[in-house]
Amino acid sequence: MGSLKIYNNKLNGEAKIPPSKSMAHRAVICAALSKDKSIITNIDLSDDIIATIDGMRALGAKIEIRDQALEIIGLDINEDFSTERVIDCNESGSTLRFLVPIASLNNSNNRFIGRGNLGKRPLEIYYNIFKEQGINYSYKESELDLKTKGKLAAGEFEVLGNISSQFITGLMFTLPLLDGDSKIIIKGPLESKGYIDLTLKALADFGVKIENNDYKEFIIKGNQSYRGREYRVEGDYSQGAFFLCADALGNKVVCKDLDNNSLQGDREVIEILERMGVSFNRNEDGIIGVSKSLEGTIIDAKGCPDIIPILSVVASLSEGKTEIINAKRLRIKECDRLKAINLELSKLGAKIEEKEDGLIIYGIDEFKGGVNVWSHKDHRIAMMLAIAATGCKEEIILEDYECVSKSYPSFFEDFKMLGGRVDEWNLGK
Repeated sequence: MGSLKIYNNKLNGEAKIPPSKSMAHRAVICAALSKDKSIITNIDLSDDIIATIDGMRALGAKIEIRDQALEIIGLDINEDFSTERVIDCNESGSTLRFLVPIASLNNSNNRFIGRGNLGKRPLEIYYNIFKEQGINYSYKESELDLKTKGKLAAGEFEVLGNISSQFITGLMFTLPLLDGDSKIIIKGPLESKGYIDLTLKALADFGVKIENNDYKEFIIKGNQSYRGREYRVEGDYSQGAFFLCADALGNKVVCKDLDNNSLQGDREVIEILERMGVSFNRNEDGIIGVSKSLEGTIIDAKGCPDIIPILSVVASLSEGKTEIINAKRLRIKECDRLKAINLELSKLGAKIEEKEDGLIIYGIDEFKGGVNVWSHKDHRIAMMLAIAATGCKEEIILEDYECVSKSYPSFFEDFKMLGGRVDEWNLGK
């Protein structure tokens, strides 16, 4: 993979923020579970979304890509395939955890494969359900190669609230289609409520109803049907966060297509930056942040883990101490993000203490630059470092930058359009 020399130019201009990856996953799945035709617009064909599209195709949906739109005709949930269905999740944890229960809507043989750290993502919640219901499954340690066969039955499903909400979402997609009523019971406080809200909204948009009993249990009537429709995916706060945080560093980027009333958990970036001293101006053109001075704060990663890397950049250039808490799950993302944040920002001069479940960051005046940094082949680390470059004294060299294709394929095109300067760099390898 390649490297980029990224200069310390400031960014200035307007950026149309890509569509929400979280909502795109959900819209594609809901449409693919409908018997009617759906048109999904404002789609960005990132690696993760392609994985979900191809996964739903493998399960029987017909999906045509037309420019930035998808035409989807849903699968027959009762069709048992005579050959093994292979679902390649690439590195998408959402694709994997959303589709595992969906694949158990019938008695077909299924095989889930993937790459990178995906095989290290825990799946015990599903394994326990399979054991209880007599569904056959087998898997390999430390790599994704999961085989399943057996039909999921309605019933009561207990799920720990402090594990990934992706398991709850996967069950929510599936249980309304079963012959019989179900209940998801949450044991302990539920983390990542924002992602559950996105799921409930998507389901309701496609005609499926789930009763939310204060996030303690979810009552799900069986024999429901998804309804096809036209659906536009809203802009993504997890991607917009990079440019909103760039504004905090003195850049001047107007972020377009971010819904002020969005249910996305990563919308919390606005509130966090406001606590740190950023004010936001909103008008019909978009939203832009302005800061005169930045102050450290406490950032709870529980509901917004994806924006922690870029917020760590802002924290590094804020006065005083910032503490990031409840961030242990960042260790099992595309890389160990807590370790990667510490290693790479420290190369730029940041002062960071790494804890098991978080970071303590002591503010400095500016990053030094003049060093090689590494993305760890993680899209959010790559984009974090690109924005950090705008706060450096000297340019940086970013290795393995192409991984941004996982979620934001056009990131560096947008970065250059805003005045960022980058050059391909030959490391002599």
